[in-house]
Amino acid sequence: MITRYNVLIADDHPLARDAIRSLLADDSAFRVIGEAVDGLDAVRLCQELHPDLVLMDINMPGQSGLDATKQIKKMYPDIKVVILSVSDDVADLFHAVQFGAQGYLMKNLEPDDWLNYLHALLDEEATVSREIAGRMFHRFRSESDTHPEEPNPDVLTPREREILLHVASGHTNRQIAEHLVIAENTVKNHIKNILDKLTLDNRVQLASYAVRHGLLRD
Repeated sequence: MITRYNVLIADDHPLARDAIRSLLADDSAFRVIGEAVDGLDAVRLCQELHPDLVLMDINMPGQSGLDATKQIKKMYPDIKVVILSVSDDVADLFHAVQFGAQGYLMKNLEPDDWLNYLHALLDEEATVSREIAGRMFHRFRSESDTHPEEPNPDVLTPREREILLHVASGHTNRQIAEHLVIAENTVKNHIKNILDKLTLDNRVQLASYAVRHGLLRD
């Protein structure tokens, strides 16, 4: 039986909402249950509808998508939020992670890439692209951006550090399993342990952590 995910679309442009709704209609795993025209509307509809997933435009009049994300995640941590943008600015990605988003999608991606990414995210395997990971490294490697309250990477075993670097480089669980010659479920268990040890929530935050602590290489 296919799991269906209730989706809320938040975008101030009607044509953009129509396009997203049409894209999701091609996949039986997604059901659009509401549309918001700005951040405040998105927060209100989350309170009323409690969707599984919110596709949130980053720039909207009134309350921005980032501010709405922060508010939604504070009230409903279980709701997954994916920020939508026309830009691949690394700073936007970091702000999205900071405010609790689980993912970040560019609007100009191909429909199949959108759907594959959303499925991976809902299966807790959404990745950061290698290009974005590399740009994160170059942008932040010279900045002291570690958080004093964060656990030190030393809490991880050598294998966990190795897997963390693969995740931060944009590799899927299957790719990591093939590279390390271990079972895919073993990779999933390692990632769960890494998230627990580092008190993080998702793979995007793991990538951010790796950059802040100087673990990501060129």
